Amino acid sequence: MLRKTLAQFPLARPYLVVVLVSIALFFPTWFRLAQEWIQFEQVLAHGLPTFLIFIGLLLIHPPKPAKQKASNISWLGGVTLLSSVIIWGLLELVRIDTLSYLMLPVGLLAVCWTLLGLSAAVRLLPYVLLFGLSLPVWADIVPFLVALATIVVGKAVSLMGITALIEGANITLPYGRLVIADGCSGIRYFAVSILVATITAILNDYRWKGWLVALTIGAGLALIVNWVRIAALVVIAYQSNMESELVSNHETFGWVVYAGFLIPVMLLAPAHRRVAAVDWMPPKMTIKPYVFVVLALLIGPIGITLAHSAASDASPWRPAAGELRPTEPADLPLAVNVPSFMTHQVWTTSDGNWLSLAQSTRTAANEKLVPYLPSPIDTSNWFLASEHLQGRIRIYQNLTSRRKVAVYQRFLVGSYRTGSYRVAKLLQIPATLTGQGRFALLTLQTSCDARECDNAIQRLSQQIEDRLVTLGAQGTKRDI
Repeated sequence: MLRKTLAQFPLARPYLVVVLVSIALFFPTWFRLAQEWIQFEQVLAHGLPTFLIFIGLLLIHPPKPAKQKASNISWLGGVTLLSSVIIWGLLELVRIDTLSYLMLPVGLLAVCWTLLGLSAAVRLLPYVLLFGLSLPVWADIVPFLVALATIVVGKAVSLMGITALIEGANITLPYGRLVIADGCSGIRYFAVSILVATITAILNDYRWKGWLVALTIGAGLALIVNWVRIAALVVIAYQSNMESELVSNHETFGWVVYAGFLIPVMLLAPAHRRVAAVDWMPPKMTIKPYVFVVLALLIGPIGITLAHSAASDASPWRPAAGELRPTEPADLPLAVNVPSFMTHQVWTTSDGNWLSLAQSTRTAANEKLVPYLPSPIDTSNWFLASEHLQGRIRIYQNLTSRRKVAVYQRFLVGSYRTGSYRVAKLLQIPATLTGQGRFALLTLQTSCDARECDNAIQRLSQQIEDRLVTLGAQGTKRDI
């Protein structure tokens, strides 16, 4: 292996230079990514090993050389690099970490295109896709995997004739309740399966059809394993009256099931040995394209520094004048979970509605305008029963008391408001560039009647029209 690595090092060296230049250009994001890797959290425990595999494959199995062409500056590649740096700079400015991380693979390809040419960038693409698996973006697909597992396992439990009440992600058995939470999403099996499929495709030098087959098998295997695992746990819990140790400690059980599926698939996977040609030559590197690298180094830091110099409006929001009575957050019909650093105020109205306003102000250049927020609703005790008015008003029901509460929520980002947290993260860009530094989570609630929620929905919709548009002296202007 060492002899093979040394023999192929001239082919790998230009791509290693590309990686080093990319790290230098996008260093702040690379630094945060390294910090994420060494934390070894559940959804990113594979991050650092994946990056090491990425570097290892460049050394022992570098991209096949392309046909050598005249060494000229790739103007289009340079423009792409500068554009990537500008976009990354805007995202880094407002600390939209997920999108900043996603710009790292784009930056790798742009640097490769600039320094080595388009053909080399195309050949590097499979390796960059593998590197992309190390990024902390897996948490964004956890809700989708949980929803999919809930549907499949719910159908399986019904077909097996198990006595169970299925409410969203909650499966209530005669002797207890199982919750398909984020930890049951199977995200680790999914990440490992995609990683194994990607490594197999690179080592076999697959073309796009082979890649499609490998990724489909990998993703399908991970999903099936997780569904089988959850369904088996439901059966075990039902048969043991919730007394089996596997119900509370099923980590090892899940990996045993996964290995039982993965090992046969790996044994059946094809393996093709690459036959190296004697006349293979590495991509040519010249000094001229580094002009774009220098410009990119200047554009990123300068743009971020100038944007940070804009003044920020730090005055807090308050509801407009009206019949509002201050109260405590603990008195809300449905508790709103917000971080401790946010100022949380609650008021009640004469018609039985509740207004919750949790807000924060960006005071330092390296702070996020829209901070990380956990789910505002406690999904372990409440589940989404229905949605009304195009999803603006949601009805949540308590799993124990069966109470229902109508809820309306909006994220306020400077002079913008939206019902989507992801859109709120994007709205940081125009808000920051215009010197706006306020963020808030606005929640309106009202309790439903014993049998129906029509009156509650009507009262809440009237509250929205009467009070939200007049929030504060300089309240929000646009709803996106």
